[in-house]
Amino acid sequence: MNHPDWYLALTVGLLLGAALLAGLVARMLHLPRVTAYLLVGLALGPHTPLLEFFEWAAEQIGYSISLAGIHISEEHLTHLEPVGNFAIALVLFNMGCHFPLSSFRRIVKRLLPMSLGEVATTMVLVTGGLCLLGMWQTDSWLSWQVAVLFGALAIATAPATTVLVLKENRSEGPLTEFTTGLVGLNNLASIVLFELLFVLVHATRGADISIGAEYLELTRNLAVAVLLGLVAGLAVSFFCGILLSSRWLVLLIAVICPLMAACELLHVPYLLTFLTMGITVASTSDLAEDISEALDRLTGLLCVVFFVIHGAAMDLNKLWAAGAVGVAYITLRCAGKYFGVFFTANAHRDGPQVKRWLGSALLSQAGAAIALSAIAVERDQVLGKQLQDIILGTIVFFEIVGPILVRLAVLRAGEVPVASAILHTTNSPIEQLRSMAYRIMQSLGINPLHGSSADQIDVSRVTRRNVKPLLASAHFDQVLDHIEHSHDNTYPVVNDTGELIGIIRYPDVRDVLFEPSLNALVTAEDLAVTAHKLLRQEDTLSEAWQLLKDGHDDCVPVVTSKTQPQYIGVVRRRDLLRLLSHNARNGES
Repeated sequence: MNHPDWYLALTVGLLLGAALLAGLVARMLHLPRVTAYLLVGLALGPHTPLLEFFEWAAEQIGYSISLAGIHISEEHLTHLEPVGNFAIALVLFNMGCHFPLSSFRRIVKRLLPMSLGEVATTMVLVTGGLCLLGMWQTDSWLSWQVAVLFGALAIATAPATTVLVLKENRSEGPLTEFTTGLVGLNNLASIVLFELLFVLVHATRGADISIGAEYLELTRNLAVAVLLGLVAGLAVSFFCGILLSSRWLVLLIAVICPLMAACELLHVPYLLTFLTMGITVASTSDLAEDISEALDRLTGLLCVVFFVIHGAAMDLNKLWAAGAVGVAYITLRCAGKYFGVFFTANAHRDGPQVKRWLGSALLSQAGAAIALSAIAVERDQVLGKQLQDIILGTIVFFEIVGPILVRLAVLRAGEVPVASAILHTTNSPIEQLRSMAYRIMQSLGINPLHGSSADQIDVSRVTRRNVKPLLASAHFDQVLDHIEHSHDNTYPVVNDTGELIGIIRYPDVRDVLFEPSLNALVTAEDLAVTAHKLLRQEDTLSEAWQLLKDGHDDCVPVVTSKTQPQYIGVVRRRDLLRLLSHNARNGES
C-alpha cells in the first residue's frame, strides 16, 4: 500500500518523539539509550501486535481509533533503510578517526593475542557445539557445513551499538580502547572467514565453482575496499585543511554518499572501507578529532532513526522459532566471547578489569552478521535461509542484552565519569517553567529588583531548611546517591555536630571516573572544598543576590554565624529569583 509523503513524515516525527521519551526513561533506569530506541522500534514495528491490541481495547470501551500513523510498516522500513546504512557508515568512520596507525601500533601487541584467542574460542565453541547438537538431533537440518558458517558469523560484533554505548557513557581507558579495537578486528575476521569458508562449504555441496577464482575475487574486493577508504580519507584530510570548519559537514557528506554508492556497485564490504577512511584521516590530519566532532550531532540524529528502524525490523517470533539451535548459538557465542578474552588477556599487563569485563562488552550483534547471512541467501537459497532464520532470531537477544552489558562493563572497570554513571538534573519541570517566565520578564524589561524591598527582607524567608547536608563521613556511593536525588549543583558538607566544613560542587566531581573501589577510600570530607560564600540568617535578600548573581553556584549555605558556622539550610538562586520577581510585579502594580 502506498502512503502519501506526509504519512511517512508523521510516522518519523512520532517515532522520534517516542524514542526521546524512551531515552529519558532509560536514563532514569540507568539503561543505555540504544536499548530504549530498539525497544521503541520493536514495540511499534510491523511484527508486533501491540498497536492492534490498543485499538481492540479502545473498541471494547466504546471508542474507535486508528493508531496506524505511529506504526512502522514494511514499506517505511524500506524507505528508511538508506538512513540506517548512512548512520553505520558515519559510526565506522568516527571509530576509525580515534585509531591513527601510531595508536594502533601501540596496542597491537596486546590486542592481537586477545583477538586471536577470542576469535578462535568463539569459532571452536560455536562450531563444535552446533555439530554435536546436529548429531544428537538425528532429524536435524544442522549439518557440519551450517555449523562452520555459524562459527564465522558468531565472531562479528555490532560496531554501531557498541561504539555508541561507549560514546554515550563517555568512557575512557584500556577496556574502552580494547573494545573499540576488537570490534573492528572481529568484523574484519568474520567477513574474511565467512567468505573463505562459504566457498569451501559450497564446493562440498556439489556446486560447480572454482575455489581459486572465488578466493581471488575475495582478495580483490578487500583490496578495493581498503583502496576506496584510503583515497576518500586522503581527500577529506586535504580539503578539511584548506576549507573553513563550517563547510566540513558538507564536504564529509559529499564524500561519504558517493563512497557508499561505490561500495554497493562494486560489492565490496563498506565496513572496511569506512573504517579505513577514518584511520587514514586520523593518521594524516591534525584535525581528526575536530572533524569527528563536526559529525557528532548528525550522527546522533541518524543513529536514533537507525536503532528505531532496526528495532522495528526485529521479530520476536523469529527468536521463539530459533528453538534449541537459537539457544545453543546464544549460549556458545556468549561463552566464546567471554572465555576467549579471559584466557588470553594478561591481568598484570592489560589490567584485571580488562580480563574480567572485556568479553562482556563484545556481545552485541547485528549489521555484519545480517549482511553476511543475506549474501548467503543470494548464493544458496537453502543454506542461506537456514543461517538467516537463526541470525534474525538471535539478534533480538544480542541487541537488547548487549548494550546493557557494554555499559555494565565500562562502569565496573571504572572508565565512566560520574556525570554519565548517575542521573543528575539541575532543573525540575516546574523550575524550568519558572525560569522561562523569569527570562520572559527580563525580555520585557522588568527588573526583578525594581520595586522590591530586598534590603529589608532577611534570607530566612527563602531559606530551604529541609535540604539535608552531607555528613563528612559519607562514603563515595552515598555522595553519588545524594547528587542523583538533588536538583542542586552545590552540596553542603557538615561534621557530626552540624558545623559546616565545606561544600561539594557537582562540576568538580562530574568528570571523576566512577570507580567502584573508591567507595571504601573516598568520603565527602575528601571531596569538599572550603565554602567562601556563606550567608548568615540575618543577612538580607540583597546580600544574597550579590553572592549568587556573580558566581556559578546555584545555592549558598545559610549558617548561624560565620565564626562558628552551624548549618541551617540553603538559599537557592531560583527561589530568590521567584520572590524578587513577585515583589517586582507587586511594585510595578
